[in-house]
Amino acid sequence: MIDSKKQKQFEKLKKEKDEYLKGWQKERADFINYKKDEKERFKEVVRFSNERIIKSLIAVLDGFDLAIESFLKQEKDKKENEHYLKGIYLIKGQLEDILDKEGIEKIKVKLGDSFNPALHEVVAVIEDKKSSPDTITEILEKGYILNGKVIRPCRVIVAKIKDK
Repeated sequence: MIDSKKQKQFEKLKKEKDEYLKGWQKERADFINYKKDEKERFKEVVRFSNERIIKSLIAVLDGFDLAIESFLKQEKDKKENEHYLKGIYLIKGQLEDILDKEGIEKIKVKLGDSFNPALHEVVAVIEDKKSSPDTITEILEKGYILNGKVIRPCRVIVAKIKDK
């Protein structure tokens, strides 16, 4: 028979081994969870890493819209304007295609839509007898979404309730 002293020492060592094993298993599980969390964080960083440059490209896109507007308002030689406009539309289309491939979406908004603070930024509020309160009366700047995140809200003018 094993003497009781050795039996106690054996039990103590077995208990220690079980504690170490449980601790190791817990740390292993924590490490696996940490790796999963880091992988998700990295995916998010990659998804939005190009946000700064995309915002700059959106400003260029705004410039194309202004140029097109300017050409359309001019009363000069229409044929010459058509030639320039075709080129501007072509370059603008290429830029829009690049942004589309990067996950950029235009925020769809039209006059008369209800104001949505998640998608729109109010620049001014005006009294408008024709419009319902909290509806968009003018769109000043287009808004954009990158991979489901609003990176630039639409800048709008909203109607308010008429003062009595």
